[in-house]
Amino acid sequence: MTQPGFNQLLQWGIENSAAPHNDTASQPTEQQRDPSRGLNSEILAQLLGGPSDADRMREAMTAILAPVAEVDMDNKMIAWDNLEQLIESIDNANNLEPLGMWTPLVQQLGSEEVGSRMMAAWCCSTAVQNNIKSQEKLLAYGAVPKLAGLVLEDRDLGVRKRACNALSSAVRNFQPAMDELEKSLPEGVWKVKGLDAADMESVDEVIDKLREIAARGLSD
Repeated sequence: MTQPGFNQLLQWGIENSAAPHNDTASQPTEQQRDPSRGLNSEILAQLLGGPSDADRMREAMTAILAPVAEVDMDNKMIAWDNLEQLIESIDNANNLEPLGMWTPLVQQLGSEEVGSRMMAAWCCSTAVQNNIKSQEKLLAYGAVPKLAGLVLEDRDLGVRKRACNALSSAVRNFQPAMDELEKSLPEGVWKVKGLDAADMESVDEVIDKLREIAARGLSD
């Protein structure tokens, strides 16, 4: 167990052993202490011996990357769904880097399987939403051009829409990603150079244009 986790568990033990049992029993039910109060899911998992969120993230990615002969697409999609739900937590999203999961996640944007491309874009979108650390990693691992390519060229409507959502979250209030997106789009799409990533009205104009393209396909 990590030192912060140990300290939190120790504090929980002190708080829950300090009050005499008689005092607790005499209080109305709604005022009684919740034994799990103050413990996050990671600490509870360690206390109870269950898998941590990091373990579940690893398990999900292992299933995603396994050959289809070993894990069929139905189960891969379950793994993708589990991963996406886990990284809704900003702590878990930031844990993608120490777990070495950004590289395989970005690689899945180029998967031959439509479902994997769509879910990879969805996970990217979830990870970077209001999360500067994940925005930095998405950019560093080269996902912005890949997502732009999916919006412009992917044959599947769902993939294009998810990629557009990911770009929308990736560039807001993060100028390096905005600049990278500008370089990744043709001039017919990007008409104003040097947009400010903090100017939400300008960002919305670009993203709305991408949403139009995603809805119909660039070649239509």
